[in-house]
Amino acid sequence: MRSFLFNNARVLDGSGAPPFAADVLVTGNRIADIAEPGMIATAGAHDVISCAGATLMPGLIEPHAHLSFVDQATPFAFHAIPVEEHLLLTLKHARLYLDQGFTSCFSAAATKPRLDIVARNAIDCGDFPGPRLRAASVQLTVTGGVGDLRQMHLDPGDAMYTLPCDGADAFRRAAREACREGVDVIKIVPSGDTSTPAVPSARTLMTDDEVAAVCDVARSQERVVAAHARSAESIKMCVRHGVKALYHATYADSEAKDMLEAKRDQVFVAPAVSVTITRLSEAGKHGLPSTPELRARIERDLELTLECMVDLRRRGVRVLPGGDYGFKWNPHGTNARDLAIFVERMGFTPMEAIVGATKWGGELMGMGHELGQVRSGFLADLLLVDGDPLQDVRILEDRERLLAIMKDGVFYKPPSLDRH
Repeated sequence: MRSFLFNNARVLDGSGAPPFAADVLVTGNRIADIAEPGMIATAGAHDVISCAGATLMPGLIEPHAHLSFVDQATPFAFHAIPVEEHLLLTLKHARLYLDQGFTSCFSAAATKPRLDIVARNAIDCGDFPGPRLRAASVQLTVTGGVGDLRQMHLDPGDAMYTLPCDGADAFRRAAREACREGVDVIKIVPSGDTSTPAVPSARTLMTDDEVAAVCDVARSQERVVAAHARSAESIKMCVRHGVKALYHATYADSEAKDMLEAKRDQVFVAPAVSVTITRLSEAGKHGLPSTPELRARIERDLELTLECMVDLRRRGVRVLPGGDYGFKWNPHGTNARDLAIFVERMGFTPMEAIVGATKWGGELMGMGHELGQVRSGFLADLLLVDGDPLQDVRILEDRERLLAIMKDGVFYKPPSLDRH
């Protein structure tokens, strides 16, 4: 069994503890030992990576991935792509995530029913490079909800960007079908979104019975539910019924925040504000509506989301950076900038942002006992970084500063440092 010794690393272990100097031994796909520099024997037993004080940290974890989103300006393009080409693009994006140091992804919806599932399986068996992936269903929405792109004069087809359902029975059936196909995550859309003017963010779309039906299926099938939940009532429904990942939480009122705080050991919130920030600055260049009225509504959504995350952080709720990449104005490959947004726009410390992207990400993946930290016995998903992310978290956006990327004990990007 091959082993690697990271010698004289500055270990940022993802737990929130201060960095420390150490040697870290990886054997097989696990971290076998962590000790003071020079305390692990090197006599020919290991490949030795001389870190020279570079930062060794856990691989980053994306909590709101859309690998099958294809950097288009509107969702109409997603379902127009033949499934064969769409799978190749999804796998291309998976590799891109590894390129930027993301060794795990929790999916927040596929754009065709089995894209995530097939990509996950291909990655797991080693046929294609990519991050650990929790595969998601397509989004389940209501008729007229966010992502319902059907038009009565056109054939709706059978592979849409979302699956519209109406009534608890329809949502239950869709959730069961998704589980049958092998998803890990069932995605629902119980609220509107201001970027879809007909269904603004503060509007609640799904009923309590509909949310409950999906969550009942998830519990019985040992899956989890993720939700696009901007409105106050949609957040409350999600918390009541056991949704694990809540995205945006824009219009959370005091009651919703209290509920999130009370369930802070069971829920995760990912605001995904990068897509809103870039929607304001970039989307008009790609032909999207950018009227003063729409911009004002989107700016209001952003302001409220930022304020909510600051409050949830104060309450001890796990708030995770990342999400909603795959639009032309918010393309794949720029995901690490969310850590800087947390620091610069929401007042998180670099350490808090990194814990959100590592330790808490591992917990969201359902693998908090073995993923997201540099600890003995944990999976060897590691980054070796040139510099100190606690001094400048933006260095994680620079792929040249990622000296090595390891997933499951195997170097995806081998170090160019001297070996002995």
